[in-house]
Amino acid sequence: MTDHALLLVNLGSPASTEVADVRSYLDQFLMDPYVIDLPWPLRRLLVSLILIKRPAASAHAYASIWWDEGSPLVVLSRRLQEALQASWTQGPVELAMRYGEPSIQSVLTCLAAQGIQRVTLAPLYPQFADSTVTTVLEEAKRVVREQKLNLQFAALPPFYAQPEYLEALVESARPHLEQGFDHLLLSYHGLPERHLRKLDPAGSHCLKGPDCCRTASAEVLATCYRAQCLRSAQAFAERMGLQPGQWSVSFQSRLGRAKWIEPYTETRLEELARQGVKKLLVMCPAFVADCIETLEEIGIRGLEQFQQAGGEELVLVPCLNDHPRWVAALQTLCERAPQGL
Repeated sequence: MTDHALLLVNLGSPASTEVADVRSYLDQFLMDPYVIDLPWPLRRLLVSLILIKRPAASAHAYASIWWDEGSPLVVLSRRLQEALQASWTQGPVELAMRYGEPSIQSVLTCLAAQGIQRVTLAPLYPQFADSTVTTVLEEAKRVVREQKLNLQFAALPPFYAQPEYLEALVESARPHLEQGFDHLLLSYHGLPERHLRKLDPAGSHCLKGPDCCRTASAEVLATCYRAQCLRSAQAFAERMGLQPGQWSVSFQSRLGRAKWIEPYTETRLEELARQGVKKLLVMCPAFVADCIETLEEIGIRGLEQFQQAGGEELVLVPCLNDHPRWVAALQTLCERAPQGL
């Protein structure tokens, strides 16, 4: 059978580090209603204000981590795609980006033109959020509807608790943890609290204090990003044999003035340094490929902040990238992905 394609989807990247390319990318990203969930006129106004200064600053940040081959996120995602193609015998393995190129529309249209009838869609996000998983699925639905493509889908659900994913995370991180450390910080991408509250079927989430996510019911857990992060962090720590005082969780990449989920990574970096932590390891398990949020936000700015607060060494543990254990895990997860979007 060669009519069943696997489509990996990651967030995306600017085409280059030029300010114009970064502005175009940020405009597409921030205008997504699943990212900034405001009515269109307010979203357009807010994004237009952000785009006055943000592209130049972001272009500088991208330039500090850009590789000769291009965007680290795209390069690493391509390596994962190539590794999976060797084992996915049912058809082609393709890569798309939700923002930027290659777009979901261009890839799905090309697959349909090749006679592909089935696609397993794999959003490369361990935890669920509207701003990651939902927007990918909705974009695929839009393309199929508007282009009238004859495609049947299976979709990889969030895999934060799947043993294959957790074991890959452990094996990829183990060599770095075995080098010794004072503390391990698991820094996840942040979200505005309202993104969690609007999906809460109980209607009381985020109102019970900081520990509500640790005791979330199965119904709440299904759509609560923060609860899923805490569950995967706990499962990882248990598999690594870490004691409670050896690790903690935080959330990075805040944007705007809205209340975001806590604790904030920048706050934890300073707290840990002032508590006497000299060698800090930081993992970013919300990302499966290294990108600007890991390489620049943590590896450069986070290091500077940690050292300025009294720390000495911050070691950024690489993401899963194309680690062989992750390639095998993703293959298994995609093979059992349920039908339908």
